Amino acid sequence: MNGYKFSLAGASLCALASGALWWPDKQLLCVSDLHLGKSERIARNGGAALPPYDTRDTLNRLAADLSLTNASVVVCLGDSFDDLGAARALPEAERLWIARLQAGRRWVWIEGNHDPGPADINSTHLAELPLAPLSFRHIAREGASGEVSGHYHPKATIRTPARAISRPAFLADSNRVILPSFGTYTGGLRSHENVLARLMRPEAIAILTGRKPHAVPMPR
Repeated sequence: MNGYKFSLAGASLCALASGALWWPDKQLLCVSDLHLGKSERIARNGGAALPPYDTRDTLNRLAADLSLTNASVVVCLGDSFDDLGAARALPEAERLWIARLQAGRRWVWIEGNHDPGPADINSTHLAELPLAPLSFRHIAREGASGEVSGHYHPKATIRTPARAISRPAFLADSNRVILPSFGTYTGGLRSHENVLARLMRPEAIAILTGRKPHAVPMPR
């Protein structure tokens, strides 16, 4: 499997090239910040008319990871929908696609700041999910341990003699891992920003996504 293996609170995890997190012992796949329906939400609020392919592309990549891992549990770490209106506006074909992905699996939607209440989509909706020795929530809490979160869409930049390479990245230390955004139309927050530098311990690593995940000391 194309991923970077590491441990958190005694749990053996794998950061996949796609930006998803795999927990083999629990057969659990975790993704964050899908932001499904973002193009619809932007158009609804008078913004630029983006090509409305983001949801399909995001679901395609999620389906590929489910095929790769054959996960029996899926945890979506919040901001799965760009807002609750975007969840309600999903075309029927995309609703059916999500239902097919959910079939035969435990599927948990964690509430985020963009989707703070239950969307009209099947499966479990929770504020957070404790699953020892880990806890899954949308936004990291200072002082937490064994925490898996998202929200910040972290990115990291490394410099080579030829060029600078910037990619979405996992940030991981002995207390937590913060996942990159999995959604297609999403930006990112660079790892050197103060909020991330404060949350992450000095020994934190950044695991850059891409063709092959690559871990470096977290750029600060």
